[in-house]
Amino acid sequence: MKLISICPSNTELVVYLGLKDYLVALDDFSNWPDDLSHLPRLGSDLSINMNLLETYEPDLVLASLSVPGMEKNIQELKDRNIPHIVFNPQSFQDIAENLDTLGKATGKEKEAALAIENYLNFLDKYRAIAATIKQPKTVYFEWWPNPIFTPGQTNWLTELSQLAGAKNIFDDVELASVQTTWEDVHRRNPEHICLSWVGVKQSRMKRDHVLKRKDASDLQAVQNGHIHLLEESLFCRPSPRLLFGLQKLAYLLHPDSFSPPSANELS
Repeated sequence: MKLISICPSNTELVVYLGLKDYLVALDDFSNWPDDLSHLPRLGSDLSINMNLLETYEPDLVLASLSVPGMEKNIQELKDRNIPHIVFNPQSFQDIAENLDTLGKATGKEKEAALAIENYLNFLDKYRAIAATIKQPKTVYFEWWPNPIFTPGQTNWLTELSQLAGAKNIFDDVELASVQTTWEDVHRRNPEHICLSWVGVKQSRMKRDHVLKRKDASDLQAVQNGHIHLLEESLFCRPSPRLLFGLQKLAYLLHPDSFSPPSANELS
């Protein structure tokens, strides 16, 4: 079966199910795992070359609505009658359901069932530990610095925070993504600041981006040295790799309660 993924999180779903050998082409931003680097590229996830995509005669294209602007890809797939599935997960349960859908679409129901069982068991383990933490840490995630965007209530990072023994300071806003201001962040005064800018390498983010902001030194996160630079690929993509992001954040916040991250990202 020939699969094409046009979104990094979808590529990671395929790999988690052990189906990476089915992939024949990818979007430009699918950069994990390294052994897929030889595959042909079709353009950025917001600007897929559909003429080139068609030349690979895919049995199924895995599309997404995880980023605004991807709608035009889906319309093109419809207009050209190219078989496709659209994913738009906002929670860990949504990701499990996406795995189930992909398993059924590829005839790998048993493999998907086992993968989902392992995935949910992992989450249950962290949920049980988090329930024992009496004082969850307050966390601010920054997806983009100007204007500021941060995850809201209906987003996987709010759930990930809870599983890591923390509380997203914007979990009161009933949105997946919240455009806010530095003044609002300052007023909420988080204990930890986590920078994870979408599409930006970890090496390009600097703590000075926060320290230079108005009255930043007043924040408890700054006073305690709790500004963290996190890999956007482990926190901004709704795929099973969020499990490794969860491992990293939980251990970062509560090293006495959670184990260090495993060497194998998806173990």
